[in-house]
Amino acid sequence: MGTRVGCMLVVAGCLAAGAEEAASPRLPDGAQPTIGAWFISDEFFEPDGYRPYVDLYAEHSPYDLLTTSFRVSQREVTEPAFHDLIKEAVAYARSRGLDVALDLDVRLAREAFRKAYPDEQQEMLRLRTVLLEAAGEVEFAIASDTLTDHMTGNTTPYIPLSGRLVRVYIYRVGDAGIEPDTVEDITERCVVKVASEKEVRVGIPCDASTQGGTACVMAAFTHLTPAVYAPHLLEFQRAIVEQYADVALTGLLKDEWGFPPCHGGCPPKNDFWFSKFRAEAYAEATGGRDLVRDCLLMHAGERGRERERQAAINVLLKTSRERNAAIEDHYYQLAKKFFGPDAAVCTHATWTPYPGPSEFKKNGLDWWVATRDWGQTDESTPFPARTSLAKKWGSVVWYNQFYATAVADYETSLWNHALGGGRINYHPLYPNPENKPRLQRNYELLEGGLMQGESRIRLVTLIAKTPIDCPVAVVFGHACAMNWAGSTYDDVGLGLTDALWQAGYYADLIPTSEIANGALKVMDGIVVYGRQTYAAVALYHPEFENADTAAFFRDVDATRTALYRVGDWTRDFQAQDFDGIAALPDAMIACDDAADAAAKIIERLRAARVVACSPATGRLGNKSVCPAREGHIRLMDGTAVFLAGTKDVAGDPIDGAFDIGGHAVTANAVGVLAVRLAADGTLDALAAGGLTKFEGGGIAISVDTPVDLAFWHDASGHVNGVLQDWRGPIPESLLAITKDWFRLASPPPYATPPVTR
Repeated sequence: MGTRVGCMLVVAGCLAAGAEEAASPRLPDGAQPTIGAWFISDEFFEPDGYRPYVDLYAEHSPYDLLTTSFRVSQREVTEPAFHDLIKEAVAYARSRGLDVALDLDVRLAREAFRKAYPDEQQEMLRLRTVLLEAAGEVEFAIASDTLTDHMTGNTTPYIPLSGRLVRVYIYRVGDAGIEPDTVEDITERCVVKVASEKEVRVGIPCDASTQGGTACVMAAFTHLTPAVYAPHLLEFQRAIVEQYADVALTGLLKDEWGFPPCHGGCPPKNDFWFSKFRAEAYAEATGGRDLVRDCLLMHAGERGRERERQAAINVLLKTSRERNAAIEDHYYQLAKKFFGPDAAVCTHATWTPYPGPSEFKKNGLDWWVATRDWGQTDESTPFPARTSLAKKWGSVVWYNQFYATAVADYETSLWNHALGGGRINYHPLYPNPENKPRLQRNYELLEGGLMQGESRIRLVTLIAKTPIDCPVAVVFGHACAMNWAGSTYDDVGLGLTDALWQAGYYADLIPTSEIANGALKVMDGIVVYGRQTYAAVALYHPEFENADTAAFFRDVDATRTALYRVGDWTRDFQAQDFDGIAALPDAMIACDDAADAAAKIIERLRAARVVACSPATGRLGNKSVCPAREGHIRLMDGTAVFLAGTKDVAGDPIDGAFDIGGHAVTANAVGVLAVRLAADGTLDALAAGGLTKFEGGGIAISVDTPVDLAFWHDASGHVNGVLQDWRGPIPESLLAITKDWFRLASPPPYATPPVTR
């Protein structure tokens, strides 16, 4: 994001000489940006249709980066005219100091892909059952669905294009499920009466032998979207990105990638994403097993084949995660190749956005392996997942793309995001029951004090070296949580993380697959994720883990990272007998349930005098807990952060004495106070909003006019400073700290033009 480097150097030099330059509303280069979401609509194609949006963001927002996607009718990104207009719009945005990361997802060129590769469309395999008669024929039909999501709201949905009969099985069902010896493939004896995009209708012959039996009809419907396992998908993805290589983009955007939408994850487990390419990949992963036959097993279960069923589910979802992650990583690498090593890759892999059945089906819960430069989520993603993604990708803060109908909800989220170590990626107001114009849904966010609060909070980002400190990791069994034939389906451990956050001991949520891929490590006996070290780790429901997971924990020094376990471990990934508990270290403490584990971990942390954050007293709907609008947190680099925005979104008073690692400081500020002391107690960094007084760490500041500021020591020991909204000469108390102050501006609120008659 290099548009601001030259400006920063010029301003710093002028200030050192005593001159005053116009302040910039954009953060200096090197800081994680403030992000806003720009959704291009049909009016983009009107003459200069992009200018009102760019001008609004440039003049009234603190956004540095626009994550830009299309919500247009019947247009595709492969069209030359689209490319040319985007190039023009991006150049204009850059001229106004705004960087753009563009959505070039293959789903925005579905017709182009279909034209190039008509045989590589995504299919859904639908399994439906019918009871058979003693004679004659049973006619049975399966209907298709038209699927839609955020990518298709203004254009053609994932419509069904065709339907075909794949297979018909007959069998008998006993008390313990399907009797496997009775399963018979009778596809060749059936008559296809209709095979269209709307339905597949089949006639099933019956005789005395079929009376009381069941038929499972399997029909595949082709949908208008590339198959996730399509052989030419990556080639097509590259061609789109390369087409835009001459555009001055800062990066790329891929949002909620995966199989097409299936809300709820299909509770009956009778719809499977399918293609001949996926069947081939499944056969390769399983030593030749037939995916279609195994879909019946995974759907209904069969007497005596419980282990096979569990293993098949494990493989299907693991390979789904790996394939979707490979597509994400390919896209990430394309961004770096065509737009430079510093290209930003946005936004989030989270979809529903809860780590549950919908995500299992869509992408195998690939959040932790969808390659990004920063931790990124959306909507009501649980905070422990947000914080862990910041650790995974090494970002100082995580971003959560947030939307709501009312500005007040953004005001709450601004502060609770910050108190969870994150920032908002500002989505325009949505849903839109009043049918407000798209531009109005943007400027309403910029009218009040919301952006002033954001401008103050971003000062903390300038001094931070690391993300929020979470002393606990809850490592959940990835396969176990997703396996609907297991005993603890759809439980990733949020009950445990919630209890810890409510006690002020923030915890990262991490899947066991991060052990297998090497991201979760043991270093000097301590469990480490990115730069985060853990005082305690809870292994949560490890059923279906392989022996390598146990070996990982045997390398841990339990006096340095305390170990806990919730749940049994009797089978490995292939659902074969495995005494996992015996394989784990003796020092790992067994817990009865999530509540017991939370109590034991909290007791241990308190005894070890681990510093707690403010208890998380808010809620994300009925899903999980989150911080409130006022409190304190600690970053991994030792920065103590105090935030207050309960009454005024721009910030409430912060006044008094504070203990920072055993050292006293006093301050009078508004909204934001972040302090980092060096090992000898001297002040290493400070960020504050509305500061009038500060004393501590060997420095005293006193100014008559409240000031937003941040300053920090760089690697060479030099002090760099930022003053926000300061006009006139710099006070001597600040010049005594450093002569190098960069002037930053918070944007003026948008003023709605008066109505004229």
